[in-house]
Amino acid sequence: MRMLGLVLVLTAACANPPQPFGPAQGGAAMAPAGDELFRDDFSKFPIGMLSAPLGQLGGAVQEYHWIERRGIPLDPWENSICYLDAWSAGEEDGKSYVEMHLSAANRYMETSLLAPTFVTGDPEWRDCTVEALVRPLSFDETAGLVFRYKTNRHQYIFVLEKGKQAKLAVRGMIEKSFCRVAYRDLGVADFAYDTRTWYRLRVENEGPKIRAYVDGKLLISAEDDEILSGKVGLIAQCPARFTDFRVTSTAKEEIAARIKKRQDEERSLQAENPKPKLWKKFETPNYGAGRNVRFGDLDGDGIPEMVFAQVVSKVDGGNFVECSCLTAVTLDGKVLWQIGKPDNKHGLLTSDTPFQVHDLDGDGKCEVFLMKDFKLQVLDGMTGKVKQWMWMPPVPELYKDKVKTAKLELKERPHELNAGDSIAFFDLSGKGRRTDMVLKDRYRFFWTYDQNFKPLWEGYGRLGHFPYPCDTDGDGKDEVFIGYARWTPDGKQLWTHDEILNDHADGVAVGNFSGDPKGETRVYTVGSDEGFVMFDLKGTMLKHQRVGHTQNMTVAKLRSDLPGLQIATINFWKNPGILTVFDADGNILTQGEPHHMGSLILPVNWRGDGQEFLLLSGDVKQGGMLDGKLRRAVMFPDDGHPDLAAAVMDLTGDARDEIILWDKERVWIYTQDRPYSGEKIYAPQRNPTYNESNYRAQVSLPRWK
Repeated sequence: MRMLGLVLVLTAACANPPQPFGPAQGGAAMAPAGDELFRDDFSKFPIGMLSAPLGQLGGAVQEYHWIERRGIPLDPWENSICYLDAWSAGEEDGKSYVEMHLSAANRYMETSLLAPTFVTGDPEWRDCTVEALVRPLSFDETAGLVFRYKTNRHQYIFVLEKGKQAKLAVRGMIEKSFCRVAYRDLGVADFAYDTRTWYRLRVENEGPKIRAYVDGKLLISAEDDEILSGKVGLIAQCPARFTDFRVTSTAKEEIAARIKKRQDEERSLQAENPKPKLWKKFETPNYGAGRNVRFGDLDGDGIPEMVFAQVVSKVDGGNFVECSCLTAVTLDGKVLWQIGKPDNKHGLLTSDTPFQVHDLDGDGKCEVFLMKDFKLQVLDGMTGKVKQWMWMPPVPELYKDKVKTAKLELKERPHELNAGDSIAFFDLSGKGRRTDMVLKDRYRFFWTYDQNFKPLWEGYGRLGHFPYPCDTDGDGKDEVFIGYARWTPDGKQLWTHDEILNDHADGVAVGNFSGDPKGETRVYTVGSDEGFVMFDLKGTMLKHQRVGHTQNMTVAKLRSDLPGLQIATINFWKNPGILTVFDADGNILTQGEPHHMGSLILPVNWRGDGQEFLLLSGDVKQGGMLDGKLRRAVMFPDDGHPDLAAAVMDLTGDARDEIILWDKERVWIYTQDRPYSGEKIYAPQRNPTYNESNYRAQVSLPRWK
């Protein structure tokens, strides 16, 4: 159907101000479809930005920090692309509005991959009529309504597009091309519009039936049942204003019943589980940090200490950092030693930091390994004094060859010596202990050394962020799984997919997670924009699930009703907060968006009965621990605790995990509010603390005591 925009163009000089709901502009009055669920004219928002920019660290700090409160309270609205400060509020001719003000030229706006959305409602909202007044401010892209919203990568839209048409479509979850969001058009109608006029967009949903109107005139009818319920809201890929948002439904009672059933189920689940009980807390005056902490027994008493690192960046604001201060403290907050000048303005980071805590010599007391001043240094764990050091290797000549590095997407390297990015410990020599070191730069080169700093071999490729050690052939030596490649203990590359996959691997895990002792060992990666990728040990790609920019991965027993272990991933860039649970074969079990930020989704052995949870964050409303069906199984008390960063480990000795929550000023540690009463207790085998990283895949293997 074609609608001419000639009258609108001719009368643009006296463009219409926004009008409240009532007679539709350009068409007959329309009665609301059912009972009102929600209405907002945005007058509660003060004029200005609705969120506060994060500054130099940018959105990346939210990959593994909880920084939800960056502006005025939005409730019941949510900015689903958390790192985009896309929304502001204003007033036009006495009428309040919200505006998506970013253009496609913004460095974070990749319109083929994401669309800023402002959402409200509940996943159970169904049979809804959604309408709002919309004034596009640009013809560059689209602006309109979002409905049946499941995630910020999977929803329905009704939008005005590029000045010439209206479109009804499904934004899809998976697309074969590189991290693209699929658009499946349900209908397109010619509709010329201008940037001076307010248009009333309206979408009616009745089961699978959809009817889309502009100014009271039906433009598109369609039927589609890919998603039948979901949140609703506003969506724009170019500047646009919105006001007078309203949602009605003919299924209000059914919606209320479904929501109550879900809430009752979660309350029952939470009642069955131990509640978090405060165990310890202490202050970290001026030396505190974000998720830049290591744990290890420095004094040999069997109880881990914490080492806080503050960092400064000298190159590009986050990719290349150096420790400016290290502070070692007990779990009671007693400072054992400190090197450098503490200043908590250096507490946050958006990368790994090259330091670890490891008992290299096996005497029961850990040393601290640190890359600083272009040196690898070994510090005495009790005093912080340097015991041993070596110069870091030179920056490889390959970096300086612009022809050879054209495809490597390298960051600028201003130094002759390598500053370092992360440290990992392997057993490359078959000693039975991981005393060999893998040192890597940010993205491309790595070097291996024995415990005496003797060089072993080196390699390069699309490394990703943190390697994974695993002895897959039973020879007593670890192979190096790094990025999309497998290396033998003596430095032979067995295979790589660097030429096939376009983005680096944020994490990698290796193992037989099927639950069958005779099952195959596989290699799992979260490949940033490549999504979730699974290989066999020969390097054959077995599964490629393009679920968005997968940032972090956890392997654990999340579902007691299913065989083997489950793999959970969470997205950040472009589509933040989408959490997907896979089985060991890489099939999707469930997917949701419990919040709109990143998380390390740390595995938590909270009950000790063999089923683990995922720690989302310490936030009292949007955080908590999720089960394998993405239900909030445990919530934290509203007691003023910090929630910037988190770690999980057994600190009391009963095999169940404690939760360590902290910010730059204090640390709070929670344990269970009740003892364990079973005959045996689950005590999963986890990644060792000496291979800590903000990017490592978290692997929690079954074990009982």
